[in-house]
Amino acid sequence: MSSYMGYIRKDGKIGSRNHVAVIPSVVCANEVVESIVHNTAMTQGIIHHQGCCQTPPDLERITDCLIKIGENPNVGAVLIVSLGCEGVDTDRLEREIRATGKPVERINIQELGGTSPSIQAGIDKAQQLVLQISGMQRTEVDLSTFVMGIKCGASDTTSGVASNPVIGYVADKVIEHGGTVIFGETTEFIGAEHILQRRAKDEFVASEIGRIVKEMEDRAKAIGVDMRKGQPTPGNIAGGLSTIEEKSLGAIVKSGTKTIDGVIGYTEAPKGPGLWIKDSPGREIELLSGMAVAGAQVILFSTGRGAPQGFPVVPVVKICGNPVTYDRMSNDMDINAGRIVTGEKSIEEVGDETFELLLRVASGEMNKGESIKYTKSMDFYCLGPVI
Repeated sequence: MSSYMGYIRKDGKIGSRNHVAVIPSVVCANEVVESIVHNTAMTQGIIHHQGCCQTPPDLERITDCLIKIGENPNVGAVLIVSLGCEGVDTDRLEREIRATGKPVERINIQELGGTSPSIQAGIDKAQQLVLQISGMQRTEVDLSTFVMGIKCGASDTTSGVASNPVIGYVADKVIEHGGTVIFGETTEFIGAEHILQRRAKDEFVASEIGRIVKEMEDRAKAIGVDMRKGQPTPGNIAGGLSTIEEKSLGAIVKSGTKTIDGVIGYTEAPKGPGLWIKDSPGREIELLSGMAVAGAQVILFSTGRGAPQGFPVVPVVKICGNPVTYDRMSNDMDINAGRIVTGEKSIEEVGDETFELLLRVASGEMNKGESIKYTKSMDFYCLGPVI
């Protein structure tokens, strides 16, 4: 099968979901957003902890990220909740999301007189947006329009031999059908970057891979401490991954075998189909946000020890490489790639099963995390201090 059922947006992008995103422009508006979302169906809050008292480059970065979340094809409409004195450019935020053709509303907490009236106004506006987009219907679309993000987390030795190879198999299939795949976690390229560079489209892309790895290493060195315990994590080490190089060799397998077409920054989206690297950290909440910023419609997430979290507007499908973890956390894990470890299934067999699930999720089927509403964890990757 080379098609799925998606929502066609006015800007031509295709959504796998049809959410109203309620976006706080600053951390100070989070509680108002949570109350609005709690009381309004079809809404998802973009609960982050940024937007004020940061350096100007980071404030611009957060503005860009919030715009790109609003532009994500899984978002059908947007309600912006502003405090009124934040550092994020709320006028640009509203203007650029509105330019996609999506319905956009905005409230200002200080102008409305505080928390209670803002919650009421927000519920009313969110309800209007929900009613406006709730009748949209899915249409069959070609897989060449598909954008997939990939991630690994809570990794152990089974990740590199089972769940990551499964995601790599699926990534190759998506690209063979003309689609787009984004992978990141620059920290987890360290020691294996030369292998990725061999797959680069040209010398410039190879040099960009080297550049982002060096910058990530330099960022760690600037603190003056050893990277271990942060990367690999204590859980990675307990799971048998003793060094960052060992972790990297397993992590890059999830990118498959195709040519790497380019390297993009954290706030950027791929410039065409194919396989793209996003310069990003390894931690889940910032990495998943980066994939949503890049326009991912679904994210495949490999784990060995068991990482349950999802994302507000993008379904996160969990591929578990450890059969013991899958049995223990079967209500969180979507695919049991541990059957590769036990010899019951091949990488290709589990890969085909995962590819079929991917298309069903893209067409509207809930994954396990969505079904229990484990979808709130997110934040953005900033470079400077809080000041």
